[in-house]
Amino acid sequence: MLRTVRSTLNKIQKCNFSAQQLPAPDVQPKILYSGIFINNEWHNAKSGETFGTINPALGEVITEVQRGTKADIDIAVDAANDAFKLGSPWRRMDASERGRLLYKLADLMERDATYLASLETLDNGKPFNLSYPIDVNLSIKALRYMAGWADKNHGKTIPLDGNFFCYTRHEPVGVCGQIIPWNFPLLMLAWKIGPALSMGNTVVLKPAEQTPLTALYVAQLSKEAGFPAGVLNVVPGFGDAGQALCANQKVDKIAFTGSTDVGKQIQQASGVGNLKRTTLELGGKSPNVILADVDIPHAVEIAHQGLFFNQGQVCCAGSRTYIEAPIYDEFVERSAERAKKRVVGDPFDARTEQGPQVDKDQFEKILYLIKSGVKEGAKLVAGGDRHGDRGFFVQPTVFAHVEDHHTIAREEIFGPVQQLIRFSSLNEIIDRANDTNYGLAAAVFSKDVDKINYITQGLRAGTVWVNCYNVLGAQTPFGGYKDSGFGREMGEYGLNQYTEVKTVVTSVTQKNS
Repeated sequence: MLRTVRSTLNKIQKCNFSAQQLPAPDVQPKILYSGIFINNEWHNAKSGETFGTINPALGEVITEVQRGTKADIDIAVDAANDAFKLGSPWRRMDASERGRLLYKLADLMERDATYLASLETLDNGKPFNLSYPIDVNLSIKALRYMAGWADKNHGKTIPLDGNFFCYTRHEPVGVCGQIIPWNFPLLMLAWKIGPALSMGNTVVLKPAEQTPLTALYVAQLSKEAGFPAGVLNVVPGFGDAGQALCANQKVDKIAFTGSTDVGKQIQQASGVGNLKRTTLELGGKSPNVILADVDIPHAVEIAHQGLFFNQGQVCCAGSRTYIEAPIYDEFVERSAERAKKRVVGDPFDARTEQGPQVDKDQFEKILYLIKSGVKEGAKLVAGGDRHGDRGFFVQPTVFAHVEDHHTIAREEIFGPVQQLIRFSSLNEIIDRANDTNYGLAAAVFSKDVDKINYITQGLRAGTVWVNCYNVLGAQTPFGGYKDSGFGREMGEYGLNQYTEVKTVVTSVTQKNS
């Protein structure tokens, strides 16, 4: 596996993976688990219903998965609640032992890395040459990082006036409902369960209905690792299962990654009955600001990868690329050439850079928005249509002469569609970059430190990359401003979302000598 997050992402940006660096994928991985995982056991849905999870490269059903609904969610929450009760094996467990179990889970994922990456490629459509070194590798790193925090996140002693001893305890929040998206199914699972379990919470996780398979396999690995029954429960299903999770009054916290529209619904639902703590990592329309002093070929390549990585299905994708006027025309020409050379096809082929979109709905939405860009006057300079006649493939698409008011410059496309926008001065670019209801990420490319600092401080975004893009690690907090959500995931900041601070004040008796 690649040694660091930075080297991994640099390899993405340079597109220099080779078959020799990766194991051979299992192009037909056996589906071992498709049920509902509660209390370390597999169950069928109470409703008797199933749903098909689709191979997006072929548009064919991979397998039928048990469809969890409210009845299954409620059973899973009860199991998680029992596992969290004081005196349970999980609550009696030493913090260092919780860390050991998480580390063991990471070891098992490393053992089965080829299978997990193959399963992710099959169910999601992302190229194996990315799912193995990126999705699986970073998931393992996330769990190991959080395992290390299990016995290190602690309270303080506080000087208090009078004869008192005051200290704080960092205690787990309780039962955590976690809802993850389909674009990074395995990695988002690790981002969610890592800090929650490290801090001693219990979890009911609902994977996206489009991509449930890797989450279900990891559930079985958690049992093999030795997690007590009820600590991690996984219920595949649709939006009604997520709604039931938010509505259940035994759930103490909801963590959600997905669209802004659904995030707003979850925030509202989480306030009904009991007031749940929420962490929301939502959509983005991230500005990528390219100044005229850059190395143009390098900036073109990084901007290309910052948008097209993962089929463009990235919440922090650099989807509004602002280019300073003196280099705009050359940047457009080079970007169009690069997009036309991008290799689209079989996600198990080592040469493939771009696989299919995750499903038909996403595929059709992207093509609709491409048509809106043409209709509103943006200039299509590459792509613009479906790729091939099977599966959900979209041509790498580049628009030039995009205006800030165009629909493609306002809405999150979540697909391989790059928008190139001209700007003329620093005085305008910060306001234009911030003119969006999103604030998840941003980037600036320049050799001028003063300009970099000026723009970086002005951009309203949770992450700002400088002369790079999509550099993420388990150590770095991630989250957004405005409609991109609130709360932070990963890094030490991510632990705060899964702990309550209890203040204990004890009277110290004074004895006469």
